[in-house]
Amino acid sequence: MTQLLTRWGRELKSECPLNDYPRPQMERNSFICLNGQWDYAIYPKNSEFSGYEGKITVPFSPETVLSGVNRTVTPNDVLYYRKNFRFTKTNSRALLHFGAVDYACEVKLNGISLGSHTGGYFPFCFDATPAIISGENELTLTVTDPSETGSGASGKQTSKRGGIWYTPQSGIWQTVWIEEVPESFIESVKITPDIDNGLVNIKVNINGEKSEAKISVLDNGKIKAEGQTLGGEASVSLSDFQLWSPETPYLYDLVIKTDSDEVKSYFGMRKFGVGKDKKGVARLMLNNEPYFMNGLLDQGYWSDGMYTAPSDEALIYDIAVMKEMGFNMLRKHIKIEPLRWYYHCDRLGMLVWQDMINGGNEVNQLTAAVLPAFHLATNSRRLGNIKDTEKSYKLFSREDEKGREEYYIDAKRMIDSLYNCVSLCLWVPFNEGWGQFDALKAEKFFRENDPTRIIDHASGWHDQGGGDVNSFHIYFTPFFFPKRDKNDCRAIALTEFGGYSMKTEGHVYNTEKMFGYRKYSSREQLENALEKLYGRLEPLIERKGLSALVYTEVSDVEDETNGLLTYDREVVKVSIDLMKKINAKMRFKI
Repeated sequence: MTQLLTRWGRELKSECPLNDYPRPQMERNSFICLNGQWDYAIYPKNSEFSGYEGKITVPFSPETVLSGVNRTVTPNDVLYYRKNFRFTKTNSRALLHFGAVDYACEVKLNGISLGSHTGGYFPFCFDATPAIISGENELTLTVTDPSETGSGASGKQTSKRGGIWYTPQSGIWQTVWIEEVPESFIESVKITPDIDNGLVNIKVNINGEKSEAKISVLDNGKIKAEGQTLGGEASVSLSDFQLWSPETPYLYDLVIKTDSDEVKSYFGMRKFGVGKDKKGVARLMLNNEPYFMNGLLDQGYWSDGMYTAPSDEALIYDIAVMKEMGFNMLRKHIKIEPLRWYYHCDRLGMLVWQDMINGGNEVNQLTAAVLPAFHLATNSRRLGNIKDTEKSYKLFSREDEKGREEYYIDAKRMIDSLYNCVSLCLWVPFNEGWGQFDALKAEKFFRENDPTRIIDHASGWHDQGGGDVNSFHIYFTPFFFPKRDKNDCRAIALTEFGGYSMKTEGHVYNTEKMFGYRKYSSREQLENALEKLYGRLEPLIERKGLSALVYTEVSDVEDETNGLLTYDREVVKVSIDLMKKINAKMRFKI
């Protein structure tokens, strides 16, 4: 396979890459970044640790080019890390944060165990105060990763990579950092805007001696409103506020103070939902108005960093180019990004649909490919559609009870960590039957934990009749708009389509194989095909009630060459002006 460096990867400073503040949704002045050069070793599980083997650049997984290692950690291996760093101890607590570590790890500081964590996509934190010292400290991690051989969340990683499945990766893949906090500190903040009543509702969770918090809402640096928590909660009234939307991504700053602690955050006044338009047709809604969501599938993979973008500027680039093309939404596909990515969507104005990471054992091709292809070929939504009751756990590769329990643990982690992201408007609990089970129960779980967002409970197929969206994935055949069921009040959306492929010489990962749903040999052919494709869909928005589109996809990924950008982001395959012209037509005309 070809090694492809991005422009940001070529300029990477390995001493401390990705050192931007990692959690803009809850920011403190205290921040010590531990990214950079660590010691590493990879040994089989049945072997003893016998010393470190070299240097790795954190937070890049050892399988990536930018890590400097370029080695695969198999399910039968153990990955070891060590970082020596200096610290000046004060009377404050020291919290050690990990953005994400794939998949299971044990963490020690100066030989003292801080704890362990499982789940490769979620931030976690340890109180390092009992173990940290002034002067030189030694931080070590022991990591294992079953990848697709386990039943937990593994996404699109597989040791049998190819087509739409990608090279597995392991270990630390997001920022590692320390912050100092007082003995009694703000542990979490939950922000819920209420545009109907002109309020922002704030819940403050304090670790340690309980106290109340003062809330200040700032508009361009000036105090707009203030409030005080009672029992940890406050409703702050806002008058003459500006709504957030992709067209006007207006954010208010937030300062939360207790007697001993202070954090900064931000929020946008917006509301998501599903409602009827003037013709009585179900539509996706933004701020109580029908709003056409026109976006792309976004895998979030990089040619040199895989799960990890080479820089903050790289994260911004994808969002900014897609917005310049006229798209207003990205569906983050089977991956959770660092919090900075969502922050950039918030401030730039890009709606986000967030997929849950698929788990279970290896995807069953009968349920994930054969039966869906059958019902698409016969133009029937129901033919080949499996009800995911307990009897179908085997068909969906969900027989393992522990894996099903872990799904809900992970879903709660995802909801909690992303709740304050302004742009996130829709959850996708399951995609195309990959590890799907009890989808209606999952929908209820998401609804109970976050009633403020839309839910596409079974994206693509194996619809269980729940959620807010009747969701279709159609690549090979024209989209025949479904006959509306009078009892189905969901909005209708084409949540994957297109996948038009064009190989760009010198910018492909696999020079021998390429994957796409229709292949084109020139830019002109690709652009003409895109114009025709969107031209066939545009009338369905007004006449039929099509509420959203998700084109496949933002960039090429490994064998996939169906991106609007190449895998290394060096080539924009289609005219930005042309896409802007096409997308200007793809909207609901009020």
